[in-house]
Amino acid sequence: MTAQFFAPVAAPQHPRSAFADRHIGPGPDEQARMLAAIGYSGAEALIDAAVPAAIRTARPLGLPPALSETAALDRLRELASRNTVLTSMIGLGYHGTTTPGVIMRNVLENPGWYTAYTPYQPEISQGRLEALLNFQTVVADLTGLPVANASMLDEGTAAAEGMALAHRVSRRREPGTFLVDADTLPQTIEVVRTRAVPLGIEVVTADLSGGLPDGDFFGVLLQYPGASGAVRDLAPVIAQAHERGAKAVVAADLLALTLLRPPGESGADIAVGSAQRFGVPYGFGGPHAGYMAVGEGIQRQLPGRLVGVSVDADGATAYRLALQTREQHIRREKATSNICTAQVLLAVMASMYAVYHGPEGLAAIAQRAHRRAAEIAAGLRAAGVEVVHGAFFDTVLARVPGRAAEVVAAARERGINLRPDGPDRVGIACDETTLPEHVTAVLEAFGAAPAESAAEAIPDALRRESPYLTHPVFHAHRSETAMLRYLRRLQDKDVALDRSMIPLGSCTMKLNATAEMEPITWPEFANVHPFAPIDQAAGYVELIGELEDALAEITGYARVSVQPNAGSQGELAGLLAIRGYHASRGEEHRDVCLIPSSAHGTNAASAVMAGMRVVVVACDERGNVALDDLHAKIGEHRDRLAAIMVTYPSTHGVFEETITDVCAAVHEAGGQVYVDGANLNALVGLARPGEFGSDVSHLNLHKTFCIPHGGGGPGVGPIGVREHLAPFLPNHPLRAEAGAPSGASPLDGGGWGLEDGPDTGVGPVSAAPWGSAGILPISWAYIAMMGPDGLRAATEGAIIGANYLAARLAPHYPILYTGRNGLVAHECIADLRKITKETGITAEDVAKRLIDYGFHAPTLSFPVAGTLMIEPTESEDLAELDRFCDAMIEIRREIQRVADGGYDREDNPLKNAPHTAACLISDDWKHAYTRDEAAYPLPSLREDKYWPPVRRIDQAYGDRNLVCSCPPPEAFED
Repeated sequence: MTAQFFAPVAAPQHPRSAFADRHIGPGPDEQARMLAAIGYSGAEALIDAAVPAAIRTARPLGLPPALSETAALDRLRELASRNTVLTSMIGLGYHGTTTPGVIMRNVLENPGWYTAYTPYQPEISQGRLEALLNFQTVVADLTGLPVANASMLDEGTAAAEGMALAHRVSRRREPGTFLVDADTLPQTIEVVRTRAVPLGIEVVTADLSGGLPDGDFFGVLLQYPGASGAVRDLAPVIAQAHERGAKAVVAADLLALTLLRPPGESGADIAVGSAQRFGVPYGFGGPHAGYMAVGEGIQRQLPGRLVGVSVDADGATAYRLALQTREQHIRREKATSNICTAQVLLAVMASMYAVYHGPEGLAAIAQRAHRRAAEIAAGLRAAGVEVVHGAFFDTVLARVPGRAAEVVAAARERGINLRPDGPDRVGIACDETTLPEHVTAVLEAFGAAPAESAAEAIPDALRRESPYLTHPVFHAHRSETAMLRYLRRLQDKDVALDRSMIPLGSCTMKLNATAEMEPITWPEFANVHPFAPIDQAAGYVELIGELEDALAEITGYARVSVQPNAGSQGELAGLLAIRGYHASRGEEHRDVCLIPSSAHGTNAASAVMAGMRVVVVACDERGNVALDDLHAKIGEHRDRLAAIMVTYPSTHGVFEETITDVCAAVHEAGGQVYVDGANLNALVGLARPGEFGSDVSHLNLHKTFCIPHGGGGPGVGPIGVREHLAPFLPNHPLRAEAGAPSGASPLDGGGWGLEDGPDTGVGPVSAAPWGSAGILPISWAYIAMMGPDGLRAATEGAIIGANYLAARLAPHYPILYTGRNGLVAHECIADLRKITKETGITAEDVAKRLIDYGFHAPTLSFPVAGTLMIEPTESEDLAELDRFCDAMIEIRREIQRVADGGYDREDNPLKNAPHTAACLISDDWKHAYTRDEAAYPLPSLREDKYWPPVRRIDQAYGDRNLVCSCPPPEAFED
């Protein structure tokens, strides 16, 4: 552990902090009532009865005592003060930008936006779905391609997904070769390589400025503008690629595309990139919204989420996630991608930045950045400094033989970071924040002065002529008042945690405390470039080290890497570590991954991406891994067994008694054990995966450790590993420090890591060295303020809450799986299959009817079709838990009325749910039940009623009529 971990503590703290008492919803008296309802005298008795002794840890959490909110924020301010915020003109895919205050306050700092969940229930997600449709429209318009998705994780992984998509649509059976232009961002090249290796794809890097080299390849990746800043016509290279049957992927700068010919007009098949410079701060590398857009004929294979337009039960226009998004979880090893999240909150910010500025404003920002770069180039040339590229957008590459380090140091003395490109060249990137005084300072660092005039450097032949952002939404909100009201109007359409509990099983929607969120907007955290000299990020380095140490202590692993920027990427990183370990022992042939039939769909998809063959292990009638089938599968594949992926507690919400036997059996056969950490909220303080037999886990910081879901992202999925897997953690080509061994300080070298890459590791799995570092202060603060006793109390509270709900609901809905003593872990599954068979009322009908009661539905039909998986978390107090139970019980009474004939089997409040205000006040009310029964099934709803903006959405219509950008205004006319 780090010596100064969460230190210093100014004064002794109460073992369970005041913050923990506010984070955990039920107080002692409420918990006592809940325990009595379950049938236990105290929390410890329940835990002893529910959690198998074989997995219980023998030692308490070795973390410092809890800090108060004030002390934690003071400590974070101290860490922030150790970061030095200079003006970064480094570029490499990350640029300075200004977040409009109305977006900062009303989106990023607004729990109505950041506590929302993925829009799988579209009727209560219309606001964020509209914002995402705006994002898709921005990307499609600027790239010149017809269909864009609702965001990717970052530019590097988007490029890797583009490579996979190009291979898929090429219909080639063999892995083949993917050609990458040498002027592509270096971190993107390495992420692509990491993803290509397990798939058997050969990545070849070449200078494509003069055309394509000889050889056969299925796709080509081009950067536009290049990493060096060069702007060149891509159409000839793309045409050559097409002549050879290859697909063209272009990584394009969205802001540049306001001035440059879009890649779609040059023939690109796929465009990828980042929307970071649309109002999203550096954050030391993330989170930022990546993007992908595709041409006609490819859209049905587009990875990630796609927002489409459909109609509701009344024929009104409504938004929802398109078919391939909903299928991603269930296609398992046949999925097109393992991504199950996006960067929704950041995509919303970027889309609102475009709404705020409009096309004219964006073009003006781009023109200003270009003018500053042209002024620098003119000054350099006047002083006799060679400017390498005559055509550029915002980045100038200067040749200064033997003087690069001297120039970079001189600029740093003037408060500016430039990019050294070897000993002889320096890169200078301009952006929205570049001022005339920055131009002067940069030129002084070269020994130059501003020139009297500067010529533009965009060739006329490459200037954009086509219009973009013509939809009225990008022209209607010019005043801040109008923008504020637009954001509020969208927010009011949605259900987020600021309105009610979100009882989603497997998703852990708990409190995202204000004290945890506050630091992420501090300039010392928000405005640090990910490739700034490492000594300028001393506070970040210390915070990351402390967080990794804390997570290692909590999980029982030797090392933790926070680089994976989603749970899916954590899965991939963990499996790549296992793959690397086997290869290091001369056992590359081990490629079989055992996965229980109950597993989350991304497990199988990640295994395939890691180059493994999926073999499914059956579950028994109680939902546990069937040991006889496990042993049979191990016997069949013993010599090729690489790993097993198992979720614990199980995906069914049960503490399986045999987990240690499962681990031992796999280890005996030479395999490794991957424990999916999605359900870690039931283990913290009670058990450590690294102690009871697991070799590697990913952790969802957006679940157990309080980073908010943001409507479907950001997420962070770090991995913890035992010592033998530590050499195979992710590393980074521009930050050797990101893969430094435990105990070595990244500050010791003080260098850039630009020339000397890491010696170990499997390569990067995200574009930034420490992934979404900008939101790591949230989890740091949660752990610091909860302390060891608070963290354990949170786990106990989650288990108490789930068992309380199970006890209250069991007389009305069968609870599908239970473990020891008839208890569940942190979630329970209500089984509606018998009810559906008897009455025709489905789990989906109950989910939609819950909207009328003001609730987001539990997880629908996962992991078992026809069920609802419910997870209350520790943050919901007894009143809210009872309010949810009352709603579910009243819905059961409504179902009984259907069974008894009191309601028609087709025309009843459940089949017609949800009910909008418009349908209730319509003169055309023809239902057998009353408007009052539809709107106010419980008296409490008269005091606080959520009105859904649309009725039940027709998913099939939307999938038959795929529309994925802003519809014209007349689409909303009645």
